[in-house]
Amino acid sequence: MTKIGFPSRRQLTSKASDIVPILQKHAPWAEENRRLHDEVVEAMADAGVFRLRKPKRYDGYEVNSETLVDVLSELGRGDASAAWVATVYTIPGWMACMFPDEVQDEVFADPDTRICGTLSPSATATPVKGGVVVNGRWQFISGAHHSQWQQIIAILVPPDGEPHPVMALVPMSELQIVDDWHTSGLRGTGSVSTVANKVFVPEERVLPLMAAVDGEPVSRHTAESRVYRTPLLPVAASSSSGCIVGLGKAAKQAFAERLPGRKITYTDYDSQRDAPLTHLQVAESTMKLDEAEFHVRRLATTVDTKGAEGSDWTIEERVLARADLGQAVRLVRESVDILATASGGTSIYSDVPIQRIARDIHAVHQHALMHPNTNAELYGRVLCGLPPNSQYV
Repeated sequence: MTKIGFPSRRQLTSKASDIVPILQKHAPWAEENRRLHDEVVEAMADAGVFRLRKPKRYDGYEVNSETLVDVLSELGRGDASAAWVATVYTIPGWMACMFPDEVQDEVFADPDTRICGTLSPSATATPVKGGVVVNGRWQFISGAHHSQWQQIIAILVPPDGEPHPVMALVPMSELQIVDDWHTSGLRGTGSVSTVANKVFVPEERVLPLMAAVDGEPVSRHTAESRVYRTPLLPVAASSSSGCIVGLGKAAKQAFAERLPGRKITYTDYDSQRDAPLTHLQVAESTMKLDEAEFHVRRLATTVDTKGAEGSDWTIEERVLARADLGQAVRLVRESVDILATASGGTSIYSDVPIQRIARDIHAVHQHALMHPNTNAELYGRVLCGLPPNSQYV
């Protein structure tokens, strides 16, 4: 990242910080319209957000996890939905780098390629001459409205042998978007469903899912970079963590901005800032956010260090990656809840950011790969000497 022509970690973080006001300005619009405003997408493109995981040979930045945390946490300060979509793009974008070089030449032809996707194998892939035919439907496809490609997961049913999951890259023009994103949180992400109806995918754009799960790219050029030689789930966990920290910072900022001049109704406190209860709430909330950032930083450092070393991952290290992510989600949710509770009755109005931030972190908390209880159980299971009860490690 110190080469001429490639921005530094500090520069990328600064660019993300510069567009926070734009994200904040359009956050209410995004929530109302259930998708990101075009100006937000353009601002993130100008800030280099969509090039973070793109290979350098395509004028991408190929950044490490610690840089992702810094950049995405800044975006999270501005708007959770924008940060979430940016986060999601980094994961299928990373997975696209597993494919053969000629596929990447096609996919990364756009200067700001945006790839949406999911890890759920809710489709079937039937082998045909030259490729597969895919039928199915995927939910929670964040950022689909502004994507050029979708990374899909399907179950390949071969004539002989066992069915197994595959990943494939499909142009968005070949998929149907179902506008079904009516939710309580992360409304601006536009996480609609997409449908494939007899979509042909050439064989070069189809790979076994385990190529990504184990961090074993087919691409000759990609294999030379340690950024793409790490197991998928630790990569996905570290990629997702910055947005979460940003949500906590957004809540802290939103609370602080409303604090001066606020009173506590039906008490003698003319200023909420003078109340010992407020001091305790702000301290507890901030400490929880600090603790969350510890888990996020440990996770990112582990991913970057092991990637640079090229060392193998143990099962315990893999499940700890998910546990760190889950604990960060738990702590940020608790941190935000404290401040939302302390914000009073007027905070329920739609033009007060804290209520949207609280709903957004609760939506994140429900994500299958981020749920603290699921991830903690998985980690504890392995610590007790049992094998993981999930393939997503």
